[in-house]
Amino acid sequence: MRKPKVTVAHSPDSDDAFMFYALAKGKVETHGYEFVHELNDIESLNLRAEEGIYDLTAISFHAYPYVRKHYRLMTCGSSIGDGYGPMIVAKRSLSVRDLDEVTIAVAGTMTTSYLALKLFCPGARTKVMPFDKIMEAVKKGEVDAGLLIHEGQLTWTDHQLHRVVDLGEWWSRETGLPLPLGGNALKRSLDKKATSAACDVMRDTVKYALEHRQEALDYAISFSRGLDRKRADKFIGMYVNDMTLDLGERGQDAVALLLRLGHEAGVIEELVEPEFVE
Repeated sequence: MRKPKVTVAHSPDSDDAFMFYALAKGKVETHGYEFVHELNDIESLNLRAEEGIYDLTAISFHAYPYVRKHYRLMTCGSSIGDGYGPMIVAKRSLSVRDLDEVTIAVAGTMTTSYLALKLFCPGARTKVMPFDKIMEAVKKGEVDAGLLIHEGQLTWTDHQLHRVVDLGEWWSRETGLPLPLGGNALKRSLDKKATSAACDVMRDTVKYALEHRQEALDYAISFSRGLDRKRADKFIGMYVNDMTLDLGERGQDAVALLLRLGHEAGVIEELVEPEFVE
């Protein structure tokens, strides 16, 4: 008998590869379901989530208000910056005051990094481009500054760039909370059995990776876009940890605050309270 399918979408990044390793390689029980993976960049996943295409999908927390008619958030599988996060870099030394006068490349307007930028610098002018093209565009002078996500947070020094601000550091100083960047969302229309299975599988795949770190790292390294093993391990540790296994009360409070401040700043039209799968 053919197993019912659950579609799973996440980004082709080393941290996502690490946390989904056990599921991708059949290391965890799937409770009678076949989990079918699709990889895409986070802004594409945000846009597809607006249409409710996947059963379980990675999204930016900023995107949640726009996709909540289809999804609830999961407490497992989040990427949280606890005192660190997306950073603004430039080819020349810029002050924070200069940011109102320059154009900043961003990975997408539904990303949490974009929301954090707008909270930090409401008047910032932005230009959208693929996240993996931003650093090179800054280096070539095609844009004045760039908002780096993913591995760029570790590799910007290789390109002789100047760091203007780390938005995760700023958020931590302002709120005392971690910066919730990305999470997993689960389709509301799934029945109770499929919902329970998806939650169990998500928890088990993250738990397996954390308990079999070197094995999962061997798999994730091929998704690390040029990071050596030491830096890939560091990057994964930044975004796959105990808060990934369980967002907890502190993490859920941070999500709620992010969405409220986004609404108060006029970036998010509607005030939305995050709803998590129980």
